[in-house]
Amino acid sequence: MIKDTHKILALPGDGIGQEVMDATLEVLDFLNTRESLGIELKILSVGGASYDEHGTPLTETALDEAKKSSAILFGAVGAPKYDNLAWDKRPEHALLTLRKELNLFANLRPAFLFNELAGASSLKPEIIKDLDILIVRELTGGLYFGEPRGINENESPKRAFNTMVYNEIEINRIAKVAFESAAKRKNKVCSVDKANVLEVSKFWREQVTKLHAKDFKDQHLSHMLADNAAMQLVINPNQFDVILASNLFGDILSDIAATLTGSIGMLPSASLNENNVGMYEPCHGSAPDIAGQGIANPLAMILSMSMAMRYSLNLDSLADRIDNSVKVFVMNGGRTKDIASGAPYLKTHEVAKEIIQILS
Repeated sequence: MIKDTHKILALPGDGIGQEVMDATLEVLDFLNTRESLGIELKILSVGGASYDEHGTPLTETALDEAKKSSAILFGAVGAPKYDNLAWDKRPEHALLTLRKELNLFANLRPAFLFNELAGASSLKPEIIKDLDILIVRELTGGLYFGEPRGINENESPKRAFNTMVYNEIEINRIAKVAFESAAKRKNKVCSVDKANVLEVSKFWREQVTKLHAKDFKDQHLSHMLADNAAMQLVINPNQFDVILASNLFGDILSDIAATLTGSIGMLPSASLNENNVGMYEPCHGSAPDIAGQGIANPLAMILSMSMAMRYSLNLDSLADRIDNSVKVFVMNGGRTKDIASGAPYLKTHEVAKEIIQILS
């Protein structure tokens, strides 16, 4: 449950996760002092950094602190040097464990475009203009968590297997989040599945349809096969408002949607449980190829902090101010290397200072 005192746990992680987190916490410190928010902040290691320090990607201390917090700010995890570790030692294991232990079943992945950056998109400006999509992804079930799973080395030929499974409670609760989100937007939900070949998807479609008819019949519900949805995101992305998807399909579609905006470094995300305790992270990864160069784009992490203010801390007006500061930054020509298109750009820490100046 959300505590009376706002407690935020920052887990910078690996690679550029540490750099974008530093910039974001600089903005948070300014707001915490300026607005007398009374936020209690704790910073702990996670992922590869935690493995190097403690021999595990997620310590019991970090997990316990996460459970005590109103919101978790998560940077990014992973690096090539950890690729050959056992799964329970891999940096990514920390992320999935946090999602499961905190029951963060609803992943909100906005994909939006600042029209000033339309030139950075791979799509034509007239196709991508005014893009504003929300992907609602189920996060704690499906293929990524289903049992049994494994690799059987004792058979010939050897084989590997995973299990995709959803029950009606899991489907209904994520569909409810999608419909409630759409109510604050354009009242359109497109549920994505593979009902033509998967029994799980057929069941998913049936459950979403029943919930719609029962509680959300004033909204427009459509269904689309996952492969077609991927194609439509590239051909005509503005046909969508809210996209509802399972763990696997949501993972794929949200990355496609993110790339349409020109830079994945611009997009935040929120993962929520039923009490609106959430973990907030940028959509980009740890990007070890640019780590340590000070050129990472911190805007997605800053906007993720804004989502934390909105969904977990109930500070909507402050979230609006942070969102607006990023808009003003972009409108005034502020650029990081990933969106500069050859023009001069600011370093990661310089972006934080510019955002603070706008907020002042």
